[in-house]
Amino acid sequence: MRLRFTKMQGAGNDFVVLDATRAPLDLDAEAWRRIGDRRFGIGCDQILIVEASNVPGVDFRYRIFNGASGEEVEQCGNGARCFVRFVRARGLSDKETLVVETMNRRLELREQADGRVAVDMGAPDFEPLHVPFDTTWLAPRSVESGLPLWPVELGEGRSATVAVVSMGNPHAVQLVDDVDAAAVATQGPLLERHVRFARGVNAGFMQVVARDRVRLRVFERGAGETLACGTGACAAVAVGIRLGLLDAKVDVQTRGGRLTIEWAGEGAPVLMTGDAETVFEGEIEL
Repeated sequence: MRLRFTKMQGAGNDFVVLDATRAPLDLDAEAWRRIGDRRFGIGCDQILIVEASNVPGVDFRYRIFNGASGEEVEQCGNGARCFVRFVRARGLSDKETLVVETMNRRLELREQADGRVAVDMGAPDFEPLHVPFDTTWLAPRSVESGLPLWPVELGEGRSATVAVVSMGNPHAVQLVDDVDAAAVATQGPLLERHVRFARGVNAGFMQVVARDRVRLRVFERGAGETLACGTGACAAVAVGIRLGLLDAKVDVQTRGGRLTIEWAGEGAPVLMTGDAETVFEGEIEL
């Protein structure tokens, strides 16, 4: 089986994008892992599938698979920006604003005049049950501006203090003094598969530089640390705003590039803006 693909990246978060608008594409986890393998396949953080939609008001269906694990996941913000560029470059749509349906949300995607892509990521959900995060026999370490900060035991007397939030996928965000020195490599895997997170979690480490600027690293569920995480940036900024540390518009510096996140507060959607570009195209035989 030969598949045509497009390799894309947004802020260093890299993707293999596949067009399944004309015929369904149903591969198993092993095939997704082969595509995502950086030595024996194409190599990517996630594989993005563009599918047709029969739902009124929805332009496309958007599916995401982790390149390392082969599992399907709910959301990918940086991938959504690449999605826009892909469908417009392929002539699949010429709309200025696209509505796409993911596993559990609808997103609005818009290519801007300056070449960046803006995505309406929907409202953040801070309810632990919806993340999901199990709070059984657990009390918050503190409650700041109405937002609980939870102690998560990591073993050997260690713990992390996190705010939990869903952006359509689960996030645990902790504040750090220096993101370069943060324990991403050691705490990330422990948080990712912690028993209190029934579906795993993306572990974010945020350093507040100013009220309009943060630095961020994210250990992504099923992918490890990536150069950027769009939903992770949205989650981190939403947490920072709820804690009263950040203004409504924030630049997020990741290791792969800059994202701009805007959130007007409770009930409002998070808006994410950033670059997206094609790296190369080709075919792979499976």
